[in-house]
Amino acid sequence: MPTPEVAATHTQSTPRENWALLVLLVVVSLALGSILLPFYAAIMWGLILSLLFTPFYRWLLPRVRHRRTVAALCTLTVVVLMVILPLTLVMLMLAQEVAWLYHGLQSGELNPALYFNRAFNRLPDWVGAILDRFGLVNFATLQRRLTTALAQGSQFAATQVFTVGQNTFEFVVSLFIALYLAFFLIRDGDSTVRAIGRMIPLAPVHRQQLWHKFATVVRATVKGNLIVALIQGALGGLAFWALGVSGALLWAVLMAALSLLPAVGAAMVWGPVALYFLVTGALWQGLALVAYGVLVIGLVDNLLRPILVGKDTRMPDYVVMITTVGGMAIFGINGFVLGPLIAAMFMAVWHIFGTTR
Repeated sequence: MPTPEVAATHTQSTPRENWALLVLLVVVSLALGSILLPFYAAIMWGLILSLLFTPFYRWLLPRVRHRRTVAALCTLTVVVLMVILPLTLVMLMLAQEVAWLYHGLQSGELNPALYFNRAFNRLPDWVGAILDRFGLVNFATLQRRLTTALAQGSQFAATQVFTVGQNTFEFVVSLFIALYLAFFLIRDGDSTVRAIGRMIPLAPVHRQQLWHKFATVVRATVKGNLIVALIQGALGGLAFWALGVSGALLWAVLMAALSLLPAVGAAMVWGPVALYFLVTGALWQGLALVAYGVLVIGLVDNLLRPILVGKDTRMPDYVVMITTVGGMAIFGINGFVLGPLIAAMFMAVWHIFGTTR
């Protein structure tokens, strides 16, 4: 005798019942989405980690006698050692740099107004005349503006520290969710993809195309952008350290973060520093930093990003750049993945639509 589930699959539904089922499907999907929305970033990064490290899992699987749980646990251990721990150490070192900078600003040891005054005193007369029209050359005015800005910045920093303290539990929970989800996706990813694919009302070949595009874009975007960002941040931090710039690690991390913006990201950090060197008379430091930034740091972006990102995603460089910037404007730091991914899926879906008409 067939079970109720089997019997239900062979029952012909009326149009009214189909509409009711569709409404119910939309309602429960929206309800589940609202529950998962606070942890969308953790879920996204759990999926990304599984996509990045599944090849290692498949390589490891026959070496542990096809024990999937053991292989998944070993893979997750590699994730923690290669990704989580280094990131934690960098964040701790960065916190020390930020604390030193904050203490220097509060104690007066670091006075940005003096640096601006020194730079303005060395400007040509015609540049000073232009800046004077906007009231930027007057030292007292500059001092007041910087004092106000620093007071607001200090208040903002204190608020952020308090917020981080409040959100520590949320961060730990998100990290646990990402690693927990990555474990099961690494171990059971193939069966999960097949189960989800069967529920999508598309031809098998189209489902395969979309999944291949999704996985390829995620891997290329994450690996490519992170590799470029790490290299540019490391090269920039090394240059700042060699030139005696204070807080080299802080600037390196900032440069790595801004390097997620193609073409101009890293230059937003080293450019003003090079300009300051040139204006204050440190010509060889300024010229050396400009040459290093253009020929070394910029070359990394111009050579590696098209190879690591554009080649695999098969999207033009300008599309990758625009969608990266737009994605980060909407989704924050996660947008450097979501922006190009949405663009790639848009192009893939329209290609399928055009070929099936």
